[in-house]
Amino acid sequence: MDLEFSPTDEAFRASIADWLRENLVGEFARARFRGYPGDEHAFLEERMRWERHLGEAGWIGLDWPRSAGGRDLPLSQQMIFHEEYARAGGPGRTGHIGEHLLAPTLIHYGSEEQRERFLPGILRGDEIWCQGYSEPSAGSDLANVQTRAELVGDEWVISGQKVWTSWAEWADWCFVLCRTDPDAPSHGALSYLLVPMRQDGIEVRPLQQITGTAEFGEVFFDGARTPRENLVGAAGEGWKVAMGTLGFERGASTLGQQLQFQNEFDRIVAIARENGAAEDPALRQRIADVHIRLRLMRLNSLRTLREFDGAQLPPEAMISKLFWATLHRAIGKLAMDVLGPEAEIAEGPPYELTPLQRLFLFTRSDTIYAGSNQIQRNIIGERALGLPREPRP
Repeated sequence: MDLEFSPTDEAFRASIADWLRENLVGEFARARFRGYPGDEHAFLEERMRWERHLGEAGWIGLDWPRSAGGRDLPLSQQMIFHEEYARAGGPGRTGHIGEHLLAPTLIHYGSEEQRERFLPGILRGDEIWCQGYSEPSAGSDLANVQTRAELVGDEWVISGQKVWTSWAEWADWCFVLCRTDPDAPSHGALSYLLVPMRQDGIEVRPLQQITGTAEFGEVFFDGARTPRENLVGAAGEGWKVAMGTLGFERGASTLGQQLQFQNEFDRIVAIARENGAAEDPALRQRIADVHIRLRLMRLNSLRTLREFDGAQLPPEAMISKLFWATLHRAIGKLAMDVLGPEAEIAEGPPYELTPLQRLFLFTRSDTIYAGSNQIQRNIIGERALGLPREPRP
């Protein structure tokens, strides 16, 4: 299989690299390589302005069809954009959830009116979205959500609680999976609503993590309202729509994520050379192992995306989350061992951490969120290998 890029693709690579070099200057230069997991609060205002800057330049919605306002770029050029963005140290995106989760969902399942209302704000980079899925008793078991919505006149009235909601503190809108028919079976009772966050009846409580940041929040709905027309699909079709959203979560942007891992690894290698850790045979072997696994991850991702037929990823794609989550956790542990005793010392009082300390602490969660390693193994066994389903209670 040809994993090389065409001359046209390489010309596109040069153009995006030039644009990033010319535009990541001034206040945006300060935010380079910042704002990623464990570092979400860094340069927040600058990153929000950067999101609008990307929108003005047409770098949002690269994979959307032109009919939806996107650029409909071929998959190869989408991959190149995310690679070059990470290579240039582009700041952590504030519009990722809207662009890569909600927008494709509306393009496939939403009404024309919903697309006209919500897609332009995402394209401009000035409307931020969050995802209302997980609840205290419904994480991996998403069908068990208990948040309820009742149609009262022309509005849905929502009550319940969501947790681990990324960007809840700053979001303008939330797409909420909730129960709208108490008498229907679990999956058939669910609906998918678009809910404005800035209203009475919604309380957001930031959840401070061990990294010292609060990317996630608890969201309490107590009589929150959204217009009737903000139902995506039909009532009772929320499970289908929600699964569609999750299917859009992993695409061409995975190559950008992998280059972020490479950036972190390069920093670790530089420190190992400076402090002599690279002379330790055991550490040197672990450094080589991570290097090999990073290369394998990129090549496997390229192969998987090249085999994508526009509708269904090959079964091999199911290993991706399991592989990168375990690898990223290993990178965090390697960083601490390369730093040695210095890893135990905070950068400043009362709890100011270095980027690598935040990396180590945050990567403890990589094997849990977006499907724990145990859930991923079940999916691989049942759906890819055709093994019998795990016994249900």
